[in-house]
Amino acid sequence: MQASNNKILVTGGATGIGFGLAERFVKEGNTVIICGRRESALGDAKSNLPSLITKQCDLLTSEGREKLYKWIAAEHPDLNVLVNNAGIQQWMAITDEDFFTRAKEEITTNIEAPVHLTSLFIQLDSLNTIMNVTSGLSFVPFSKVPVYSATKAFFHSFTTSLRYLLKTRSIEVIEIIPPALNTDLGGKGLHDHAPAVSDFIESIFAQLKEGKTELTFGFTEALNGAGQDVYKPIFERLNPTV
Repeated sequence: MQASNNKILVTGGATGIGFGLAERFVKEGNTVIICGRRESALGDAKSNLPSLITKQCDLLTSEGREKLYKWIAAEHPDLNVLVNNAGIQQWMAITDEDFFTRAKEEITTNIEAPVHLTSLFIQLDSLNTIMNVTSGLSFVPFSKVPVYSATKAFFHSFTTSLRYLLKTRSIEVIEIIPPALNTDLGGKGLHDHAPAVSDFIESIFAQLKEGKTELTFGFTEALNGAGQDVYKPIFERLNPTV
């Protein structure tokens, strides 16, 4: 993927990793569109980065995703990069009364939405790159976020298959694999101890310019491509026996 002169859509681009990506893409000389559910968050992002194009949308519904695609196809038919970044993380136990309700929301946001968006956006003749944001928990689950970990494992597997499936279409598929970062994912304060988003962004853009298609940082660099000899002790540290 070339670093500049792209038109890029970043889902969930108003905060966290999404905004970090959007900010850096703008700095590299790209036109960037971000979308999200909250008008207030989009407004804050626009205030911080005036060149952003913002679009309010609800990716939880098929209708919302289809409306987003139709708007892009009509207003920005030269869009060539889709970044599937939007996601939610629920800290919960399977014994919680609302477990299944929250799990369904997580599955819809983290799996159904990006898979649907991918199937829609490959209809754009201009599309040449898809970037999917997965997680280190794709490889080693954290039991406090059981459904989130499973959704990211699915998304990692889907991304691997997608890279193969789109070769004949000349659409490059890039996987961004972050560790825990200092964002509000899962709730405020939960990841205050984690590395800064800015450090992560700096690292993955260096890898992107090297032509890599699996972009890792810190913890996830060791996990990507490792085996059970690496995964098992990390799982035991993440999930100590009660």
